[in-house]
Amino acid sequence: MWWKVPLLVGFIVLGTHVCSCKFVDTDKNLDYFASAVEYAVFQFNEDQEDEFAYKLLHVHRSQRKTWTWTYLMDLTMGRTICKKHDEDIDNCPLQEGTEEKMRRW
Repeated sequence: MWWKVPLLVGFIVLGTHVCSCKFVDTDKNLDYFASAVEYAVFQFNEDQEDEFAYKLLHVHRSQRKTWTWTYLMDLTMGRTICKKHDEDIDNCPLQEGTEEKMRRW
């Protein structure tokens, strides 16, 4: 029975070392990352009180936490002339004007 204690302690120590979750770079072109970005832009638009929709312009950073589906992304979005619940926001033109119509999120 006592010989199992060091084995259990070893699994606990090894488990915490192996499962140390950190963010690592991920390919921006992977389907599941694209889905995560689409969801993030949707949530950004839903959370804004602005009636106009923002669309994705550029992905600066794409990282995923190891052993999870948690993403860290740095996005630039532009404010469009379309309302946030319009059908095709991706093809909607951007509002013209100053930089405040762009958001880095």
